[in-house]
Amino acid sequence: MTALFPSDIIERARRVVAGCRTHGLSLVTAESCTGGLIAAAITEIPGASDIFERGMVTYSNEAKIELLSVAEETLVGHGAVSEAVARAMAEGAIANSAAVLSVAVTGIAGPSGGSPEKPVGLVYLACARKGQPTLHRREIFPGDRTAVRLATTAAALDLLLKRMA
Repeated sequence: MTALFPSDIIERARRVVAGCRTHGLSLVTAESCTGGLIAAAITEIPGASDIFERGMVTYSNEAKIELLSVAEETLVGHGAVSEAVARAMAEGAIANSAAVLSVAVTGIAGPSGGSPEKPVGLVYLACARKGQPTLHRREIFPGDRTAVRLATTAAALDLLLKRMA
């Protein structure tokens, strides 16, 4: 474990940085429930500046609209924690940056904020790459707020690795 992350997350981040470097990909993150942890994990790797273009923490709906061009209708129609919003965040991150690869996450880390339809631990992840279909993943992670946020970070790095394959 480094000062910030467990070793499994650092290993995933190393693989993401190496894969981006190998394939000549620049990366942007768009994060809600993780509050920047994905960007932090990536930038924990020496040399990440070669591939990491920027990270956007878009916690509020207003930030999702302003920074990622998520349509207000999408937020109202589906809710901030939804597949549609995760996809729009990932695609908007690419549209509003110089990067060609993005990952986006939105979810309910808890301990409050859940409902029967959208329980605590529910996370939607999306990964976009210019010229390719956007990948999506829905998860319900167990545990407390920290566990949900770390599991989301690991899953986002896994999704990036899948998109590079």
